[in-house]
Amino acid sequence: MRVVELAAWHVRVPLKKAIRHASHARIETDNVVVRCTLADGTIGYGEGVPRDYVTGETVDSALSLLQTSELPAQLEACSDFASAVAMIGRLRLPTGPTDDRDCLGNAARCALELALLDAFGKHFGQPLSALVPMLAPDLHEPREHVQYSGAITSANGWKARIAAWKMRIFGFKQIKIKVGIEGQDDVLRLGIIRSRIGSRMDVRIDANEAWSEDEAARKIIELKPFAITSVEQPVAHERVRSLASVRREVGVPLMLDESLCSMVDAERAAADGTCDLFNLRLSKCGGFLRTLRLVQFAKKHGLGYQLGCQVGETCILSAAGRHFACAVKDIRYVEGSYDRHLVKESLGKRDITFRWGGWAKALPGPGLGVEVDPQALERIAIKREVILG
Repeated sequence: MRVVELAAWHVRVPLKKAIRHASHARIETDNVVVRCTLADGTIGYGEGVPRDYVTGETVDSALSLLQTSELPAQLEACSDFASAVAMIGRLRLPTGPTDDRDCLGNAARCALELALLDAFGKHFGQPLSALVPMLAPDLHEPREHVQYSGAITSANGWKARIAAWKMRIFGFKQIKIKVGIEGQDDVLRLGIIRSRIGSRMDVRIDANEAWSEDEAARKIIELKPFAITSVEQPVAHERVRSLASVRREVGVPLMLDESLCSMVDAERAAADGTCDLFNLRLSKCGGFLRTLRLVQFAKKHGLGYQLGCQVGETCILSAAGRHFACAVKDIRYVEGSYDRHLVKESLGKRDITFRWGGWAKALPGPGLGVEVDPQALERIAIKREVILG
């Protein structure tokens, strides 16, 4: 079976509420959606979320990369799902001399990879979750349900009180709290939130590169009394090596996010001793296959990992994340599937948002296990480009 058409869309996904953290604020997100068509008419979809402050990508650069990748010469005919996966794993996108981290095209790669995996998975009757026992059997632990964690972003004052009550009433067992936002008192905020969610809920914090290397340890120590279980990306990527000393000083597990986008980043983190945990997001890490390899690397080096998500993911990335979370063992925290709670156009013909307590069912295959609504895609489309066909 051969790919006969690839098309890519720039979509602008409106959010139901403004999302703000230390690095950025947004009321919408610009994503890339790729559609793959096979010779028998089978269609698959993929999605990437470019973030210039994470991997240096924009929607325009992602679309340009797909156009210049000489994909027709790389897309081979496949006789079964295993050969399709092997072919997809060999695909190469152009890199430049400034891409020393090997992550500049990760959103484009993710969108392309997921579209191909969805299409070939549907054709050969295999779900994305089948990739785990196929490629990393030592990591495989199938589950019928997965529990997502909640998040409190910029809520302050009485809004923080309400947000905390919502987390508790909804039955979450874990939450992430954004910190380091200009003009906010994090000690006061965490005190308000902790007093309302109770002592048993797992709380981690995410600074989104907000602190300098000189203040990071002090800020973390100030927040330790609230029983935080990890601190995500406390300093800017350019200062990430300073976290080796911060980690020794604070005694709280540190997690890399903006500084963990590729195997190059992972190898540097392990060599420098800058973290205890990886935040793995399918889009910023280059797709399902590369993210799975990062899990293998983390396990080999005694590091933990969470499955994160990008703000504004539609059902396409949500579904890919669900397959990953329901097949890979030892994921510390799981984020994603906020669809109905956050985006105005999830693109799916059915709702796969997590339910009470953050619980969600494994998705049946084949492929991603979701059906994209072409009319919804056109409603949020900014432009469409033909990559192949």
